[in-house]
Amino acid sequence: MSLYTDLDTAPRILLGPGPSMVPPRVLRTMATPVVGHMDPQFLAVMDDVKELLRSVFVTQNELTVPVSGTGSAGMEAALVNFIEPGDPVLVCHAGYFGERIAEIASRTGAELRTLAAPWGEAFSATQIAAELRAHRAKLVAIVHGETSTGVQQPLEEISEVVHAHGALLLVDAVASLGGVPFSVDTLGADICYTGSQKCLSCPPGLAPITVGSHAVNVLADRHSKVQSWYLDLSLVRKYWGTDRVYHHTAPVNLNYALREALRVVCEEGLENVFARHAAVSEMLWQGLEDLGLTLMVSPDLRLRTLTTVRVPDGVDDAVVRRRLLHEFNIEIAGGLGAFRGKAWRIGLMGHSARPENVLALLGALERLL
Repeated sequence: MSLYTDLDTAPRILLGPGPSMVPPRVLRTMATPVVGHMDPQFLAVMDDVKELLRSVFVTQNELTVPVSGTGSAGMEAALVNFIEPGDPVLVCHAGYFGERIAEIASRTGAELRTLAAPWGEAFSATQIAAELRAHRAKLVAIVHGETSTGVQQPLEEISEVVHAHGALLLVDAVASLGGVPFSVDTLGADICYTGSQKCLSCPPGLAPITVGSHAVNVLADRHSKVQSWYLDLSLVRKYWGTDRVYHHTAPVNLNYALREALRVVCEEGLENVFARHAAVSEMLWQGLEDLGLTLMVSPDLRLRTLTTVRVPDGVDDAVVRRRLLHEFNIEIAGGLGAFRGKAWRIGLMGHSARPENVLALLGALERLL
C-alpha cells in the first residue's frame, strides 16, 4: 500500500506578494494534452503568447518572449545578456529586489555602482542624473514596483535622464505589469521583465521579457559570450523566432496557461484591469486605516498591487499571519529585510484583486486585532 495519498491542497485566498489566485479557466487550460515543444500546434501557441505579451507590455518589440523560469530567471536574463565584464553599471535599490539586482550584476564582472534610497521611499531623476554625470553607465537598473516596500517608482523623468546619458534602462516590472498603467514603448524601457505569477494570474514558472531594438543591437555586438547558456537570449530568440532552432524543452503546459491568462487580461481590457486594481486598493487602504492601522508608504508613492502595513505595537506579526491562514484561509506575507517583523505585505494582484477578498481580509483582521 502506498504511504502517499492523493494531493488535496485547500484553496487559499492568496493576498500575499505572489503567487496570486489563478482563474479556473487558466487551471483548466493546463490540463490540455501535452504535445512536443517543436510540434506545430505548440509553435502556434508560442506565436499567440508573443502577440499577447506585446499587448500587455504595450510594445512593438520583436524580442518579447517568456523565459522558461521564475521571475528571478527573468531578472538574471535581463542582466547577464547586456552586461560584460568591466561594463559600468548603475543599480538603484530601495528594497529587497533592488538589492537582488545588484547582487546578480556583481556576479557578471560589471564595474558596479549602486544608488540607495531608504526603504519606503523613491528615487528622483535629479539623484540619478547627478550619479550619471559623475560616473558613466552602460546600463541603469531600477524596480518599478518594489514588492518588499510597496513603493511604485515614478519612471518617466528617470527614463529621459538615463537615455540622455546614453545608457540602457532596465526595468523590473514583476509586481506592476498588468496591475498599474505601464507602457514599455511610451516609457522607452530598453529591457523589461515580469513574472507570470503576479498580476498576470498564471502559475509560477515563466518570466516574460521584452527587449527594445537598441538593446538587441547591444546583445548582438557583445565581445564575449553571455555567461549563461540557458538564459542567452540570442539563442532563446532563435527558438521563439521564425527559425525555430531547438534550444530547450519549453514548459508546454505553463505556456498554455500563460496564453489563457493573457487572454483573460486582454478580454477585460487593460484600462478596466487598471481601474479594478485602483478601486480595490483604495478600498483596502481606507479599511486598514479605519481599523487604526498605519500604511508605511505615502499615498503618492503607493503601489496599488502591494500594500505594506505597519505591525501594531504589542502584536506578534507571525501569530496574526498564522491565524489568518489557519482560521480564515487567507495568506498575507511578513516583511523582508529592513521591514522584517515590522510590516505585513498585502497583495492585490490579478485575479486576487477583488472586493470580496478585501472585505474578507478586513473582517478577519478586525476580529484578530
